[in-house]
Amino acid sequence: MVIVLALLAAIAWGSGVYGEQDVLGYGIDPERYTTACPDYRHYSMMPHRPLSNGPLSLPYQRPAPHCRTFSSPLVERVIEDLTSRMKDKDLARIFENAFPNTLDTTVRWHDDGKSATSKGHKIGSDDDGHWDGAQSFIVTGDINAEWLRDSTNQLAQYQSLAKKDKKLERLILGAINTQAEFVIESPYCNAFQPPPPSGIPPVSNGQDDSVHPAYEPTRVFECKYEIDSLANFLALGNQFYKSTGSKEFMHKRWYLAIETLLEVMDEQAKPTFDPQTGKFHGNEYLFRRRTQAGTETLNLGGMGNPLNGGTGLIRSAFRPSDDATILGYFIPGNAMMAAELKQAAEMLKAVGKSEIAKQLQTRGESIEKGIWEHGVVTHNRYGQVFAFEVDGYGSSILMDDANLPSLLALPVLGFIKKEEKVYQNTRKMILEQAGNPYFLEGQAFGGIGGPHVGLQHPWPLSRLVQAMTSDDDDEISDALKAVRSSSRLGLVHESIHVDRVTEYTRSWFAWANSVFAQTILDVAARKPHLLFGQGAEPYEIGKHP
Repeated sequence: MVIVLALLAAIAWGSGVYGEQDVLGYGIDPERYTTACPDYRHYSMMPHRPLSNGPLSLPYQRPAPHCRTFSSPLVERVIEDLTSRMKDKDLARIFENAFPNTLDTTVRWHDDGKSATSKGHKIGSDDDGHWDGAQSFIVTGDINAEWLRDSTNQLAQYQSLAKKDKKLERLILGAINTQAEFVIESPYCNAFQPPPPSGIPPVSNGQDDSVHPAYEPTRVFECKYEIDSLANFLALGNQFYKSTGSKEFMHKRWYLAIETLLEVMDEQAKPTFDPQTGKFHGNEYLFRRRTQAGTETLNLGGMGNPLNGGTGLIRSAFRPSDDATILGYFIPGNAMMAAELKQAAEMLKAVGKSEIAKQLQTRGESIEKGIWEHGVVTHNRYGQVFAFEVDGYGSSILMDDANLPSLLALPVLGFIKKEEKVYQNTRKMILEQAGNPYFLEGQAFGGIGGPHVGLQHPWPLSRLVQAMTSDDDDEISDALKAVRSSSRLGLVHESIHVDRVTEYTRSWFAWANSVFAQTILDVAARKPHLLFGQGAEPYEIGKHP
């Protein structure tokens, strides 16, 4: 007991509870130290010293060095370089906590595929290459499961550093390989259990679901079909290739995952009724959950509402919030898929895979055409705008949700330039209560929310995307100040109550912390004076230090 208490005291010291972060003292076994590390779910709920030098005195929320799940000296240098320049020390403290949060807390398992203790071996060394090579299991935070969407976004701010940091490169390569295995086995699913080679036991999500196609619950945490999950699988590889030029992930398992993705797209492009005979066609994907929340399941026996054919669009049963779609052609998800397909096509063309590149390019262009033909509607107040969801029959849902991909994020996704008139009309509509039923405001915080949490909890994610899609200094500054003032624990939460910033959901939500870091890096490159003062030079990660 005395030893454990001593180790916990060492952790508290290293974490800043008693002072500045320090290395382990002599005579302390690192492995025994690690076993005494506190659960970050609880650790993140309490403030830890040292406090920031800003007026909010924000806490230092990073785990002690030996409690971190992955480390990168280059990431540490970026933190020091950027925060030392930032004038707002509270904003700097949130970046210090948020930028490394994925590495610090969510790398539940990583096999570099090269070390002597590696369970994997060279890709292609046996008949199928199942779980070969580098592997990485990145959890979402307070839930011990990996979402394809979340993990891609959680790693995005490190992509430009991977070429200079081989350990980081292997981590992201492993994440691509792991996602490929998930897609091959259960392409309709959104969240996954620890990979079998990890030896980590699976956990239950506590739900009563009936899903077709059936899945293995020891491999899948949740099986909500969301088009953006598959788009994010593409995005992870696209970003990695753009940053490193590496083709190591382009092996037979990755190509099999691409084929599997395309098969899902073919199945989910089909209309509900045969266009020639009018005969009903059942969908390959069905989802029913025993629940009292309508957003948690699909109507009509798990199929969802009917969709018309000939649109070029792809059905999505659920949104990136994990809420059910009302009209299955989810426009932001289709936009992201179109953009990622075309980027993947360029990448594959560059490495000599012209046939599959042409196939992806054609599919991306078809979806893009479908969005402009069926996803743009005329609003009597805002003019031509993008709908949130459509059904191909003429019905549409006009709103936006904070989760990415969103309508607000269309330029961030690479689908459209932010100067485009239809986007600007849409942006105006969704950033005010008169146009968006989920634009929520109160005395303490405001922004876009969604049905996932409720009508009094906007998400900081929306304010961050608002900053990244604006060129207006005041709008960017206001968005950053709003997120700063609502992050009293030094971390970015899932949602904030409109009247009380101390009432929030999820103290540990790595995706939100990553988007905060990405926003700060975006502003540092585009509008450096807002962070560093007048006359400051742009800061571009990957070029500094």
